[in-house]
Amino acid sequence: MNIIKPAALLLAATALAASSTVAATAADSPDGTRVTGLQQKADQVLADSPKPLRVAADAVEYEGLTVTDAPVTKGAQDLACDYGHLCMVVHGTKFDFYKCQTWKLTNWTGDGPFTNNQTRGTVARFFNKDGSVRWTSTAYQAGTATWDPIWSLRPC
Repeated sequence: MNIIKPAALLLAATALAASSTVAATAADSPDGTRVTGLQQKADQVLADSPKPLRVAADAVEYEGLTVTDAPVTKGAQDLACDYGHLCMVVHGTKFDFYKCQTWKLTNWTGDGPFTNNQTRGTVARFFNKDGSVRWTSTAYQAGTATWDPIWSLRPC
């Protein structure tokens, strides 16, 4: 009988520790849904972002955009980016744009690799706060960009 009580306490402590780990990686949003750490990162740099279509531990998918944790890269040549896509790393998060629309951004600062692997000649535009063009990238192009700051972008 003395063995059962400590075993039950150990089991309860293990369950409590496991739930604490889960709570550290996901939180409740105001609408009661679970938000992963990756989605929190995406929300920090996507202003007025649409509701994600799919949220998983390894990816957040929007209509026209997939957000993942960035692999450690030495530069743009190491940044995997499918044909027809515009990819970049901001704050350790990879953004893979594949829909032609204007994306509003916030906290888009720092330096990071990018790859414009869209159809040859497609021009991606990066905008200042006032809507003026800060810089452009014509496909195919890869390199390192300074995002300080980019307020919106249009991949095509």
